Amino acid sequence: AGSGAMDWQVLTRELSLYLESQVRVGLFGSGVGLSLVLGFGVAYACYYLSSIAKKPQLVASNDRFCRFLEEYCPVVTETYYPTIWCWEGRVQTLLRPFITSRPQVQYRNELIKTADGGQISLDWFDNNDSLYYPDASTRPTVLLLPGLTGTSKESYILHMIHQSETLGYRCVVFNNRGIAGEELLTPRTYCAANTEDLEAVIHHVHDLHPSAPFMAAGVSMGGMLLLNYLGKTGRDTPLMAAAIFSAGWNVFESVESLEKPLNWLLFNYYLTTCLQSSISRHRQMLEKLFDMDLVMKARTVREFDKQFTSVMFGYPTIDDYYEDASPCRKLKSVGIPVLCLNSVDDVFSPGHAIPVETAKQNANVALVLTSCGGHIGFLEGIWPRKCTYMDRVFKQFVQAMFEHGNKIFRM
Repeated sequence: AGSGAMDWQVLTRELSLYLESQVRVGLFGSGVGLSLVLGFGVAYACYYLSSIAKKPQLVASNDRFCRFLEEYCPVVTETYYPTIWCWEGRVQTLLRPFITSRPQVQYRNELIKTADGGQISLDWFDNNDSLYYPDASTRPTVLLLPGLTGTSKESYILHMIHQSETLGYRCVVFNNRGIAGEELLTPRTYCAANTEDLEAVIHHVHDLHPSAPFMAAGVSMGGMLLLNYLGKTGRDTPLMAAAIFSAGWNVFESVESLEKPLNWLLFNYYLTTCLQSSISRHRQMLEKLFDMDLVMKARTVREFDKQFTSVMFGYPTIDDYYEDASPCRKLKSVGIPVLCLNSVDDVFSPGHAIPVETAKQNANVALVLTSCGGHIGFLEGIWPRKCTYMDRVFKQFVQAMFEHGNKIFRM
């Protein structure tokens, strides 16, 4: 408590000195205006430090996994200080794509064929200049899965690659079918429940580098897909661990949250138009199976999924699809160490739908829950251009697993 009081004295003194230098008394004619500004500033700082800046909640049943994270991934136990002028979930979600920088990444593209005659576009960052892992055959590899309409060009993917580059790792981005500029060879795209394409990619990457340690990280729908795959395969996967960011745990709860008037206006309508534009390029191919005029009339994600996604993957009803796509049902079967970061103010994945009790029943799972951060937001610092809290969690967890992962089972 002593240090807290000291912080306050320092903070108020700094603030008053700053304001005095900025706001000469002449501006107000008296000290009244200055007192008001100062009072407001102190009250805001008070509120921020007591209610906004908090340590995340770490949910894990396995003491060894907890101790491992505390030692090698300490960011999950530290106070998260969201950007002081935009900590609210929706604001963080909306601003992140515009504020964060876009590190330069040179990709090597590879198209792989699938069993049904389709093709998948992979973007490789080989990191051949890696100082720590000059031997490509044993260079640790991270498979990255972007969100719903995302590709290897998303700023959050570029930042993960930038973090991996500094650690000497290789990355490969799994672009969903038809999304990254390649042609659709069959009338099939992708969904959160069907893991066939992901399985093909994981085995392809593992076959290319069988001696390289191998992890995956999924964001938003990419995280849901990865969780659904892990729930299906248990221990039978070449992956040694996975990191999941801002996954929607229960699709019914997610779409309901996104259909609230303000959320529909800010996110749902835009997301629906993104989905429509991502398939409109392949209209000729898709018209063989779908009433594309009807699909293009959708005004919500639910309507789009009802007319398009659930039909494409053969679900009798949209509820059957949403049931199958919800990772909360598969979490108990995950067989490798998984770290999942969510913010409880994420409108895409509401806090009450995060499967805390299920997570406590699986020793392989750790949830890190922040009180602010929105959906793939996690902005921190006064001007959050470079690194987000999510990037730091990614970097520390991936490094912890690649370099100390064998200690989890010995701790």
